[in-house]
Amino acid sequence: MGIRVQKFGGSSVANIALINNVARRVVKAKEEGDQVVVVLSAMGDTTDELLDKVREITSHPPAREIDMLLSTGEQVSIALMAMAINELGYPAVSLTGYQAGIQTDNAYTKGRILNIEPERILRELEQDKIVIVAGFQGMNQNNDITTLGRGGSDTTAVALAAALKADICEIYTDVDGVYTADPRIEPRAKKLDFISYDEMLEMASLGALVLQPRAVEFAKNYSVPLVIRSSFNNNAGTLVGEVESVENCRPVSGVAHDLNVAKIGIFDVPDRPGIAKKIFSALAQEQINVDMIIQGWVRDGRNDIVFTTARGDLEKAIPVVEKVVEEIGASGFVYNDRVAKVSIVGAGMITNPGVAADMFKALANQGINIEMISTSEIKVSCIIAEEHALKAVNALHEEFIK
Repeated sequence: MGIRVQKFGGSSVANIALINNVARRVVKAKEEGDQVVVVLSAMGDTTDELLDKVREITSHPPAREIDMLLSTGEQVSIALMAMAINELGYPAVSLTGYQAGIQTDNAYTKGRILNIEPERILRELEQDKIVIVAGFQGMNQNNDITTLGRGGSDTTAVALAAALKADICEIYTDVDGVYTADPRIEPRAKKLDFISYDEMLEMASLGALVLQPRAVEFAKNYSVPLVIRSSFNNNAGTLVGEVESVENCRPVSGVAHDLNVAKIGIFDVPDRPGIAKKIFSALAQEQINVDMIIQGWVRDGRNDIVFTTARGDLEKAIPVVEKVVEEIGASGFVYNDRVAKVSIVGAGMITNPGVAADMFKALANQGINIEMISTSEIKVSCIIAEEHALKAVNALHEEFIK
């Protein structure tokens, strides 16, 4: 008898009928002989509705109180799920993140899991119970509730699977698996039967919303087999695992896009050791994540630095950059939040030269100007004007996905 971790997103438990549907699916897994741990998100749009209530009160809420509020959404869904499973004749118990032993750092609203002590979960499993755990939350060293950021329930599920040495972690959502592009944007998108950890990590970090990047990191680091499936049918889904040989991989497995992007450029940055550290340390201290970074050619002892961050962090980043510009003696800065990132991802790029050139050609043929370029062994990303994002996705999918 193995351990199976199942995670269900908010759309899968949006109402009582759907909760009962998930309860039956969970019971079926139990009847197949596995010990089952279920991780749930808040019901439907509960998190957004709670945030709307916050905005009615204040535009600058304390981050600690945001976490205290938002964590209640998952507690509602796990309690109802435990009741639904008990009603089907199977003992179940609901646990908050704290009760499940999930320990996080002190970064409110963006907490990171530091450790999991799963003893309580294991005791409940030994008593033949189905364990229902609140996703998206944990407890920091001050015994305060912290939340893990959007999509954090994915991370909860994979981290629990790693801590419990589970045989499989199933991520149930409202789509059939991982597609070569967002099927809402690209009607020719195809579902992938398999995708590597590295490819999935790039896809997730580049805007594919099917799985949170930190969840993929956990899965890769601890070799947790992942399956992404729909909670609304019995289709096989997409397996996420370790690739055997990059030589047999597709040059491009998928096209991703991200509209949650802002670009900041700092002009005439002094070219001396420690300046980049000063800029990006200041941003890090404010919990602002930076993505793409480009430093221009040095001229007269100065250069330009351009970087991207999440659009939602721009308001917080502007005063930080303004202060740093004055401290380092740069001449000024600009920002633009009407940009988007489009990317191609594929483990086979390593052994297939010319992929980047084909990407640039496809964008040029559509009259799309490239503002920034970033590459790795298995991805190429371009910053473009937001208005061209959907056209770019369609063009890149047509170029690479046959």
